[in-house]
Amino acid sequence: MTSRFTELNVDCHDPERLAAFWCEVLDFTVLDRNEHKVEIGSWEPTIEDIRARQMPPTMVFIRVPEDKSVKNRLHLDVSPIDASTDSEVTRLLALGATTTDVGQGPDRNWVVMADPEGNEFCVVRTLAPSD
Repeated sequence: MTSRFTELNVDCHDPERLAAFWCEVLDFTVLDRNEHKVEIGSWEPTIEDIRARQMPPTMVFIRVPEDKSVKNRLHLDVSPIDASTDSEVTRLLALGATTTDVGQGPDRNWVVMADPEGNEFCVVRTLAPSD
């Protein structure tokens, strides 16, 4: 027996806002929504595909009443595929992200950021082809 990683759930106040932010960051689309949640992904999941092989998980943003109160114990890392890390940070700032300090220190080659509701994520090495 085995299981598959199928969804990453994110508690938030405004599922529509966070889903829109992460769709822009990751080039995902909305797969499903109701008044309490929005699911986004890069593909339309089917039971057959999930059973056949590990597929990229979707992200589900779920409305909750409480505020985020501490540093995330789990976070995403994103790697720009067609720009430098600095250019991607600039793009994400324009989308509503902020830079944040979680104690990473000054000598790091990644940038710690937070989405519009304060969930930390890192922009790591670029995957853009070098000239």
